[in-house]
Amino acid sequence: MSSIPRGDDPPRRGRLLRLLRRPAGPQDGPSHRLAGPAADLPAGLSADPPAGLDGGGPRPPGDLSDEADRIPHKPVGAMVFGDHLSLSYNSDEERRAVLTDYVRDGLRADHKIIYMSDDRPAPAVLAWLRDAPGAAGLDLAGAMAGGRFVVRTAEEAYMATGRFDPDEIISLVATEIELALTQGYRGVRVTGEETFCLRGWPGTERFAEFERKIDQVFRTSRVNAMAICQYDRRWFDGPRLRRLESHHMGRVRVNDCFDDGTLRITPTFTPPGLRLAGAIDESTFPAVQEALRAAGGTAGHLCLDLSRLEFCDMAGLRALVGARRSGNGMDRQVILREVPDHLALMLRIAGWDSLPGVYVEEGTR
Repeated sequence: MSSIPRGDDPPRRGRLLRLLRRPAGPQDGPSHRLAGPAADLPAGLSADPPAGLDGGGPRPPGDLSDEADRIPHKPVGAMVFGDHLSLSYNSDEERRAVLTDYVRDGLRADHKIIYMSDDRPAPAVLAWLRDAPGAAGLDLAGAMAGGRFVVRTAEEAYMATGRFDPDEIISLVATEIELALTQGYRGVRVTGEETFCLRGWPGTERFAEFERKIDQVFRTSRVNAMAICQYDRRWFDGPRLRRLESHHMGRVRVNDCFDDGTLRITPTFTPPGLRLAGAIDESTFPAVQEALRAAGGTAGHLCLDLSRLEFCDMAGLRALVGARRSGNGMDRQVILREVPDHLALMLRIAGWDSLPGVYVEEGTR
């Protein structure tokens, strides 16, 4: 790590500011490069654009076609420098699960974490993350005291001049990134609650412009930083949300519980449950048991999305319907959602489709 004391003013900040302040022109696209040779770029930047999600290139900004809207969701644990992703969530549990892992991974990697809240002060954000189920052993208070975890409200971060100005905010982001890198951090992780843009504050009608411009920065330079923009689906209408999401390289999602290439198990939040994709056989059965056991405390009901489950033996199917017995000793309803035809037939033959507490929703394919 650099021996530069954390807190010194970065000597190369002006060069980075000039690069990031350059307005995105109509000619800018995914293949556009910053002017000048790579040797002229500050440390932490490269003339090469970041790789797209899952090995593919980033989709064009503003593309709202049906095909473009079907981009994959990237697990938060797979994020890399250069990622600018949206987190469109339906529940606070989902958001907190993603952000807890995002912050944890950043602190482990010696990244500086910058959290911009809507209106909650730093102590409230700290308590909210600290109480997350996956936050055990995460010393957020120590990170905040040491300057590694910084929280600012939207008013502090975006409205210091009394008006939201996209170019000015991009300059401030550039300052934060360059300062952190010069202080010796290995990278920067930024995340912001974007509900503030619905408040009608002066200049916030330009928020989509800001997202487009900052996305262009991430697309056209390899900066040692990543960002997650948080969008609450309960507040943003569909057309506006799709427009804002189009100014990102993709979407971020919660990490998988398990993925060995044969079976992938992913938590779901609305409704609470698990999504299973691939095959449940002798090799993956223990992982299914463990995932169901971990979800055992869920009260009321558990939804198991089987829409992408290609194979399941009888032992696996028995475990799925057996999940109606929760870990707290009380039975609950298990919803088997989008059950493929062959699995629905197996359930009927075994008589498990009519078990008390089991509700089968057959797939449409």
